[in-house]
Amino acid sequence: MTKLLLERNLTAAFELDSAGTHAYHVGQPPDARAVAAARLRGVELAHLRARQINVDDFYRFDHVLAMDEDNLQSLNALKPADATAQVSLLLRYSKTNPHGTVPDPYYGGAVGFERVLDMLEEVSEELLAACLDR
Repeated sequence: MTKLLLERNLTAAFELDSAGTHAYHVGQPPDARAVAAARLRGVELAHLRARQINVDDFYRFDHVLAMDEDNLQSLNALKPADATAQVSLLLRYSKTNPHGTVPDPYYGGAVGFERVLDMLEEVSEELLAACLDR
């Protein structure tokens, strides 16, 4: 999504972040395979560090998006009743698979990371369009 915002000169209009629902990898960089696959697409991830989502995120962001049903359930359990963020599955914004989930690429080798990046690129276009329509 960052690359898309840069290409369209929209970075000042959006704040993006990534967080996990569990603290397993807090402070760690992304998987080296993810960094390599993203770099081939002109996206730099090496500077990122994992963090765990917190309650403030549900007020700070308009959208909190989950990769799969388990994470969606965890997010909805954490979300305060008066939170302003819309919590949903990321692939809700997919034209090709709006009821699907993003698979964990960890055990899929380099191909798994490429597949996930393909999905994220497709969803980014639709998510941006939805955000600009509001």
